[in-house]
Amino acid sequence: MRQITNKIAMVRPISFRFNTQTAKNDFFQNKLKESPEDIQAKALLEFDGFVSLLRSKGIDVHVFDDDDSQFLTPDSIFPNNWFVSLEPNVLVLCPMFAKDRRHERTKFLGELVAALGQHELQIYDMTHYEHEHRFLEGTGAMVLDRVHKKAYACLSERADEGLFREFCSKFGFKAVPFHGYQTYEGKRVPIYHTNVMMAIGEKFAVVCLSAIDDPTERQAVIDELTESGKEIVDMSESEIDHFAGNEIEVEGKGKQRYTVMTKSTFDVLTDEQKAVIEKSSELIVGDVETIEDVGGGSVRCMISELF
Repeated sequence: MRQITNKIAMVRPISFRFNTQTAKNDFFQNKLKESPEDIQAKALLEFDGFVSLLRSKGIDVHVFDDDDSQFLTPDSIFPNNWFVSLEPNVLVLCPMFAKDRRHERTKFLGELVAALGQHELQIYDMTHYEHEHRFLEGTGAMVLDRVHKKAYACLSERADEGLFREFCSKFGFKAVPFHGYQTYEGKRVPIYHTNVMMAIGEKFAVVCLSAIDDPTERQAVIDELTESGKEIVDMSESEIDHFAGNEIEVEGKGKQRYTVMTKSTFDVLTDEQKAVIEKSSELIVGDVETIEDVGGGSVRCMISELF
């Protein structure tokens, strides 16, 4: 099994804007005063620049173009929530919290299947759990250690523990669930997605340990990462407010490992934190400020691995 891949999918937005449905539990989103048209225009410039940067490093980027002819999907730019690609040739379709996000499957499933190779693909469909109001939003809800077959999940409305354990049982992962919190308007509130506070590369793991309030759960995460040989880069809550947990390692030209992060993350990380990552992985720094502010997700959310 591989931890990282050279092949990724991204969705070019057409109606990107503040989504009131997802804002119910994504406290990283901000409602800007700019018009939806201006926000979309800025997001498109950021997206296209980011894709060009990734391709310049030899990363195989499959871009799916959104359209608004049938459904408005303001968060389509974050495709890693509605599916998980696993080796060998497995596609998992995931149940989504926001109703308008479920249309993303309708729009892009055909292109995704073609990109993965439809003749060999096994599809495991979990979307029927939406009728029970139970959700497991892909590699947003779960951070996977694919090599050591461990899955980490910050439990929330978008990461149901029962569905998480079902996924792990079906595909042979050890389940490592925990509860993660952020301080919002003076209160401790659940972090909506695991991948805004945690990322796993081949040699390292970044995680905001202080977000795991329960000491037993916190130690369990540390123990599992350490057992798997990961050097832990501990992030502060102020750093994950700048999406320091929302990183992803991918493979570029000549099998070079790259860790993709946003400029806002790069600017807040210490030299010591960067040095741990750079022992084994070169940094790619994208600037997606508007996408982060409005969408409440960053570069990792924009990238779906294709295995």
